[in-house]
Amino acid sequence: MPKPLVRIYTDYKSPYAFVANKRLFELEETHGFELEWLPYTLRVAEFMGTVEERTPHFWRKVRYAYMDARRYANAQGLVMKGPRRIYDAFYSSVGMLFAQRHGFFRSYHDAVFRKFWSHELEIDDLAAIADVIKSCGGSASEFEAYVNGPARAEHDRIIDEAEALGVFGVPTMVFNGELFWGGDRIDMLIERIERPETIEAALGSRHRKSV
Repeated sequence: MPKPLVRIYTDYKSPYAFVANKRLFELEETHGFELEWLPYTLRVAEFMGTVEERTPHFWRKVRYAYMDARRYANAQGLVMKGPRRIYDAFYSSVGMLFAQRHGFFRSYHDAVFRKFWSHELEIDDLAAIADVIKSCGGSASEFEAYVNGPARAEHDRIIDEAEALGVFGVPTMVFNGELFWGGDRIDMLIERIERPETIEAALGSRHRKSV
């Protein structure tokens, strides 16, 4: 019988995506769900505005958000240092896609999140991401060829598809067409999936797509 499929959109520069990882992987390990991880590369200026436009109210909210995420990180024994600047996560995002295809997604995913939030990795540096790929057993040269080839078009298509679904932030989980935004919605997601009628409908939908 097929497993319930949960699509997860994430971004390596999101503190809340970082601290949600543990519980999300538990969905796979303890609940038997199938997880599909995809990048949703946040465009910071688009939803935060330019630095000149940001008000004191905005900065109080940002400081609280990082403090709040750090509490979750500390509870998991994770190091979370505030980002040193604004990052474009494109290279790390397409690295995720490359790692999935070559069978080392989990090691890549964990390494990029951990190294970025401990100030050991610049996620917008192609050579740095290629080094992570190599350390996980992948080919740095093949990754660079992918980046210089079809990566941008694939990345942008995934973002467009996410936004067509209604995705606007991370982590966002999608199950059976329904969106759940944020780690604090994981329990609601589990409850929704474990409804007998929901599982029956979802598995029926996957079966119809496969025939």
